[in-house]
Amino acid sequence: MLEVSGLRKRYGAVVAVDGVSLRAGKGETIGLLGPNGAGKTTTVSMIAGLVRPDAGEVRIAGRALRGDTDPAKRSMGLVPQDIGLYEEISPRENLHLFGSLYGMEGAALRRAIDEALDLVGLKERARDRVHDFSGGMKRRLNLAAALLHDPQLLLLDEPTVGVDPQSRNAIFENLELLRKRGKTLLYTTHYMEEAERLCDRLVIIDHGKIIADDTLQGLHRLMPARSVLRLELAAAARGSLRVEDLRQVPGVESAELRDGTVQIGVRDLAGDAPAILGWMAERGHRFEHVASERASLETVFLTLTGRSLRD
Repeated sequence: MLEVSGLRKRYGAVVAVDGVSLRAGKGETIGLLGPNGAGKTTTVSMIAGLVRPDAGEVRIAGRALRGDTDPAKRSMGLVPQDIGLYEEISPRENLHLFGSLYGMEGAALRRAIDEALDLVGLKERARDRVHDFSGGMKRRLNLAAALLHDPQLLLLDEPTVGVDPQSRNAIFENLELLRKRGKTLLYTTHYMEEAERLCDRLVIIDHGKIIADDTLQGLHRLMPARSVLRLELAAAARGSLRVEDLRQVPGVESAELRDGTVQIGVRDLAGDAPAILGWMAERGHRFEHVASERASLETVFLTLTGRSLRD
């Protein structure tokens, strides 16, 4: 449904996007992740036709996107990072305006407005003033505006920023329903739990370049330590364990001791854990509790993009 090839955009001396390529099939949800300033919004803006790329091409359903008035843009819906509504009028009036811009009118437009408001749970507030809405309600109305013309491709640029948990969950349910209807979604977010819940594949961008493009399981395979083994030490063992010695044990990729709990990064949990636990027991490092978990997407993200603060 979406094919992006070699997109590049420079602003003066700054290269915001540098050769970005990605694909999204029908009914697929792609997460676009990256630190602040990585190039996510510029990439989405070029896909939407709002920013002209210096190089590269965007194809929608096999057809190259050409200019602001290209009919292929009717296949897209955009949910921008900033609220794109007229706050002094009602949701119904907002949607009537946006629908008219897509050439919709009459009974077809009224029906589309009713369906969009119903989907985002705002039908009972359809005639109230948008200015009086909460941030979450405005975000849901933003989504409704993008869906009026029944697009096959939906571009969502951080659509849940600043919303309450109930509104965020409602947006998630809306997006999951759209995916079941065969819509293609490109979703940018800073929230790792959103990406894990919603996305079939994750694209990580940094300094304008794509540094990873895979499923969640595939991204975990890039990690030196795919799993974490946590051992809560017995009181008598807390002063005797040397983390430096533990790091030399085969299978241990990382080890950290904090507040009586040792956290051990391993690549193969099933293969490495028995030897590590045996090493602990042989040396009298008794432990009272053992737990394991897979390395989080946040850990994967920080490993790939670094931990330094971005401004």
